[in-house]
Amino acid sequence: MYFLIAVLALGGLAYWYWAPASATTGLTYDTTPAVITPLTVTVTATGTVQPTTQVDVSSEISGVVRTVNVDNNSLVRKGDVLAALDVKRLGAQLARAKATLAANEAKLADAKATLEQRRLAYERQAALSKKGFAATQVLDDAVAARDSAVAAVASAEADIEVAKADIALQEIDIAKSSIVSPVDGIVLKRAVQPGQTVASSLQAPVLFTLAEDLTRMQVEANIDEADIGAVKAGQDAQFTVDAYPGKAFPAKIETLEFSPLTTDGVVTYKAILTVDNSELLLRPGMTATAQITVRKVDNALAVPNAALRYQPPRPRAETGFDLTQIFFPRPIGRGAPKRDTPANARTVWILKDARPQKVSVTTGVTDGKLTQIVTGDIKDGDQVITSSRTAGQ
Repeated sequence: MYFLIAVLALGGLAYWYWAPASATTGLTYDTTPAVITPLTVTVTATGTVQPTTQVDVSSEISGVVRTVNVDNNSLVRKGDVLAALDVKRLGAQLARAKATLAANEAKLADAKATLEQRRLAYERQAALSKKGFAATQVLDDAVAARDSAVAAVASAEADIEVAKADIALQEIDIAKSSIVSPVDGIVLKRAVQPGQTVASSLQAPVLFTLAEDLTRMQVEANIDEADIGAVKAGQDAQFTVDAYPGKAFPAKIETLEFSPLTTDGVVTYKAILTVDNSELLLRPGMTATAQITVRKVDNALAVPNAALRYQPPRPRAETGFDLTQIFFPRPIGRGAPKRDTPANARTVWILKDARPQKVSVTTGVTDGKLTQIVTGDIKDGDQVITSSRTAGQ
């Protein structure tokens, strides 16, 4: 009789010891069914809304601003005069250059007349020299005088070309005194007033900032280096701005720059997203938060991310003195090191017949809330455990 009681007691202790660490006595489980659903993987990036083409207009010459013809938000066409500099000084310089040209043309006429005179004198001296009626020295002087006249004509012609070039330069400066729009667009910023002196030196001042077409905008988004491998040109995206809460603007990645941008040790890469702004809701400089679609899985078997993090509680402490360890030492293999497993190998617990069952799975893509199950003994509708609590809590 006592032997039977001892056997039963030892059997109970053995069952208590050898029972799985995930014993479920007194636990209540929160479950969510595994579902087949489309999964969309996105990358988040922040940036600013900018015009597709933005032009800074400066003055190529120095001077005093006489008139300003546009203001902020003015619509302009290519070639419209935005502002004009005072040209009185330039006009005087042009008149001087023209007078210099006229003087040089008169010098050329005089030089040509002198050349003709000395050419005739040379021919007469040459004829007399052949008959022996002229000294050699006189003939040499006639040759030198003729050649000097030829050189004077060439010099006068060169002076005329210099004068013409000066006139052309003055005319170019006068033309540049009118600051014109290089594009069709809108004035974003005007930074000049009538009477202001413009000093065009090594760095020309920006007088106007123009946007070519506000109906087509772009978002310059900074992609984190950890996400850059998944982002490609041509991918769809959408973004939001603070001015319109809850409204998503569709966009598409046009280019992805290779040049890195490092800020406070954080490396990012600029992506250019094109946007249709035909409603003119977006304005340059708005802060945008973009969601870039990098991958889609139409029919993915998915479970909540919480199910991948769940581990059942241990019903008894694993540390401290345990009398049963004297009689029932742990098996040798239980504490053996685990083998290397793939990074996407995970564990999910399924509730079947009111008891949790451990299932090894491999995972795929995730959208931050759900994760795709690629392989594993799990199917649509299985109740996966996301959390558990002791009864009465």
